[in-house]
This record gives sequence, C-alpha cells and structure tokens, in this order.
Amino acid sequence: MAAPRPLIAGNWKMFGLGGAVDEARQVAAALLVKPAKARVAICAPSTLVERLARAVEGSSLIVGGQDIHAEPSGAYTGDISAEMLADAGAKMVILAHSERRSVYGETDAVAAAKAKAALRAGLEPIVCVGETLAERQAGRTLEVICGQVKGSLPQELAGRAFALAYEPVWAIGTGLTPTLAQIEEAHVALRQAMVDALGEAGRAAPILYGGSVKPDNAAEILQVRDVGGALVGGASLKAEDFLKIVRAAG
Repeated sequence: MAAPRPLIAGNWKMFGLGGAVDEARQVAAALLVKPAKARVAICAPSTLVERLARAVEGSSLIVGGQDIHAEPSGAYTGDISAEMLADAGAKMVILAHSERRSVYGETDAVAAAKAKAALRAGLEPIVCVGETLAERQAGRTLEVICGQVKGSLPQELAGRAFALAYEPVWAIGTGLTPTLAQIEEAHVALRQAMVDALGEAGRAAPILYGGSVKPDNAAEILQVRDVGGALVGGASLKAEDFLKIVRAAG
C-alpha cells in the first residue's frame, strides 16, 4: 500500500484576532503559486473559521477547527458541534489534543465519541495521542500511546479520511524535542497499533508528529520512518515560518 499523502496542519490554539486572517491568506496564495507535496491545513479558533474559509476559498489550504462536542446540538453552553464547525466552512478538526486531555480531563472514550461526531458532519478528524514526561521516564511511552490509539479510534474511521497525531506532552511549547530515534520508535509502534485497531485501514492514515516543530528541525523530523506530516503549534502563526515547514515536506 502506498504511503498516505503527508499532512502539515497548523494549530493556532487560542491565538488569532481578525488580523490573523492575513497570515492564512498568505499561505493560501503561496500554495497557488507553488503547490505543496503535502496537504496543508490551518486549524483556527472557532471565531475565525468562517472568515478563514472565505479568505482562502479556491485555494488548496484546508481550514479546520480545534475541538467539537460529540452531540449535534443541545444545552451545552460555550461548546460547538461538528455540524456548526462544518457549517462555518471547516473541513477538518483536531481532537483530544494533549491540552484537552490534561486541562479538561478528556478521556479516550470522549475522543472516540468526538471522532464519530466529526465523521457524522463530514469533518476529517486529527486524533491526538501522547505521553507525559513522567510516563516517558517510567518507560511507559509505548504502552500509553498505543493504549490511547486503541481507546480513541472508533471502528467507524476505517475507510474514512483521518489522521493520527503523536505529541509527546513534554515537548509541546517547551522547545524540547525527542531524538529522531525516539520519534521513530513511537511512530512505528503507533502504525502497528492503528493496524491492530482498524485492520489494513490503519495503514492509510498519516501519523503526524507534533511538539516544538520549527523551520530548523522540520526536514529531519519529516524524514523519519512513519512520520507522515506535522502538527505545528507556534510556528504556524506566521505564514513565513509555516511555509518553510510545508516546503520541508517536499
């Protein structure tokens, strides 16, 4: 089976006012001039999704959101459903990011329910997994992340477009990055865990690496076995930096 097409996805987190639309517009314009080997997405705060979708319409840049509620509607003040996100123009959504897991207590079961909701609304989910520093130091990295795959990927994903993102929690926003050997070990194990969970469909989805991905380390990370792209945090906020990472994918 051919390797899945790489995906470079920017996660703006809780950053970005109206002026940030210009950064997305610059990325979209650059991709029109020189198409990328990878698919390219920006997952923005929900307040910007519709504006981004309008601004980059007609380009290859994919607009996504950062979270959804599992239900299509209801008395869930402050939440947004998958249907609402799709209605705003999103095509993709990040789920179970480590910050959602650690700060909001989201479990694998919640991640799986949200993944089903994303599919229900026609959104492509990016499901995140990753270990804490304490778990890595205890030698439990593969146990933890493969367990998260088993619990977070519902069978409904088989045959549908989705991505897995591996984010060592201790590397997010810290400037710390695992060694290339550590990244490879995790991604190879995750690929097998995806096959165990979804059968051969588990080979069709890219596995993104996330955790302090920057223009100066992207190329070497993207060459690691079973790394099928990147989930980029702070470096995705500026078009110039983000595009350097996109070009590093080929």
